[in-house]
Amino acid sequence: MPELLETAMLICFGLSWPINLVKAIKSKTASATSLKFLLLITIGYLCGIAAKIAAHNYSYVLAVYLLNLVVVAANIAVYFVNKNRDAKREMQNEQA
Repeated sequence: MPELLETAMLICFGLSWPINLVKAIKSKTASATSLKFLLLITIGYLCGIAAKIAAHNYSYVLAVYLLNLVVVAANIAVYFVNKNRDAKREMQNEQA
């Protein structure tokens, strides 16, 4: 039962990351994204993964942690792409 509840929690959190990713891609700006927040979430998922590995608990819950981590990593990548776009836009505005 604890693993089922942990998985439910991870799925609830995990469903928000693809939505956030699509929003970030569409917005083409990093202005509403917090890199510190994304890194803190990444650390949390890494700690969850480390806990499962340390306990030798290689269950489906570990797979959910890994999936969430991949989607958050994609959010971080899009953050840097959008940050670069913001910088280019700012340079263009300064030249105009």
